[in-house]
Amino acid sequence: MHDASGAFVARTSIVVPGAVSGPLHGLTFAAKDLFDVQGHVTGAGNPDWARTHAPARHSAWVVDRLIEAGATLVGKTVTDEISLGLLGINRFHGTPLNPRAPDRVPGGSSSGSASAVAGGLADFALGTDSGGSVRIPASFTGLYGLRPTHGAIPVDGMMTQSPSFDTAGFFAGDASTFEVIGNLLLPATEAGTSPSELLVASDAFATADPTVREALQSVLHLVMQAVPGVRETVLAPDGLATWCVNQRLLQAFEFGQTFAEWIDRSNPTFSFEVASSLVRAAALNESDVSAARLLRASVRARLDEMLGSARVLCLPTSPILPILRNARLSEMRKAVDRIVHLTCIAGLTGLPQVSLPLAASGGIPVGLSLIGPRGGDRMLLAFARRLAASATTRPV
Repeated sequence: MHDASGAFVARTSIVVPGAVSGPLHGLTFAAKDLFDVQGHVTGAGNPDWARTHAPARHSAWVVDRLIEAGATLVGKTVTDEISLGLLGINRFHGTPLNPRAPDRVPGGSSSGSASAVAGGLADFALGTDSGGSVRIPASFTGLYGLRPTHGAIPVDGMMTQSPSFDTAGFFAGDASTFEVIGNLLLPATEAGTSPSELLVASDAFATADPTVREALQSVLHLVMQAVPGVRETVLAPDGLATWCVNQRLLQAFEFGQTFAEWIDRSNPTFSFEVASSLVRAAALNESDVSAARLLRASVRARLDEMLGSARVLCLPTSPILPILRNARLSEMRKAVDRIVHLTCIAGLTGLPQVSLPLAASGGIPVGLSLIGPRGGDRMLLAFARRLAASATTRPV
């Protein structure tokens, strides 16, 4: 495969044919380089991680499941370094192309997977999402993307960084394929469920830039027409900034523990941004996160009650457009700080979230997100397919 987009890991050459029949027969997929593929090293976006780990003895559960369903694996894709990033920038492997906005970042950390699908190099792709790593690339590159209910899709054979946040998600360019993949990977739920009420998160929309809010107006109207009841709601009376701070604290505490032993043993080389994050994480202890755990429990209870069994939250996927590929470090940090104000919602609660590629601003994709009740993943996927069928225009 000629990969002018830089989506695939250059050191790997992997093709695993799919089964001769199945619901995904004839389709191709790519896997973020956090998923094990038997006989190949999982590189995690860092050369020292690749150097210090042996080839996988077994493939990840999701990889095997898709191959058994007939899909052919065509390669491993670039990830932000050890999956710590939201912009898609990797100082070792390069920043994959955003095919829909070539001068801008693709979003991370599942950057290569999004780039491969948006660029037509794979029909769909696997990503991971702890703090927004499927949702943000989906929004920035104009794809359907799912962060599933936490624990809904097995993460066996997937490199994890923050276990209470980590999920295995996926991208697709069309809503029908998106739903088929979900039906294969997600646990069975009652058929025929559809949203009973749409809750428009006013504080989430207020967080977004005016260009983002303007781009989403027509899509929001489309979604509102498709649900019997609509009302505005405030998600965080104490402010989304409070949720954001606590989500980042908990996630950092966990990834600090995840990588501590390997760092101590291997003394690896990191980019400045990742090294800084790991140094801060290493200083955290249980007492630093006790209050954050209590807040997370409160937030989860609040949203579970708010959503019930069939209500859906509506919000921008990202509060900003993708930044330029050559942005300064200070601009990168500011962008991440803004983004996490919205991605923390599903992160803290463990709820499923889909990003819909139905809007654009000046040709740059803008994602609209729906967050469903716990275990309501299939409902979101079916609703996404119905919305796509109802849409009269798509972003160019």
